[in-house]
Amino acid sequence: MEIFLTYLKVFAVGGFVCMLGQILINKTKMSSARILVLYMLIGALLEVCGAFEPLKKFAGSGVTVPIMGFGYNLAKGAIEGAKTGGMLGAITGGLSSVAAGLTVVIVCGFVFGLISRSRSKKI
Repeated sequence: MEIFLTYLKVFAVGGFVCMLGQILINKTKMSSARILVLYMLIGALLEVCGAFEPLKKFAGSGVTVPIMGFGYNLAKGAIEGAKTGGMLGAITGGLSSVAAGLTVVIVCGFVFGLISRSRSKKI
């Protein structure tokens, strides 16, 4: 029963995040790119304020899998880098904390680019 409640929390919080994004798409003239940037900034802001960690403990991957988790990881790496390496550490810390994820995205994009064919749309 405990695992069911965990899945329910993850699904509810992740679904709520997605629902807010869909409302922004439907009710505003914001593009999806601007909404992604907004979510990334919200994740970074929550980490800077110290509110992301309790939310992560409660909802798990419901908040770390969406783009807010990327903003959280960037901010967390920049904060840790600033503590150890000063200004240069703040700049490089964010990228080093998300390097593995970015590498996977680049490699997958390259592989799919090799195996797929582009076609123009027929109008």
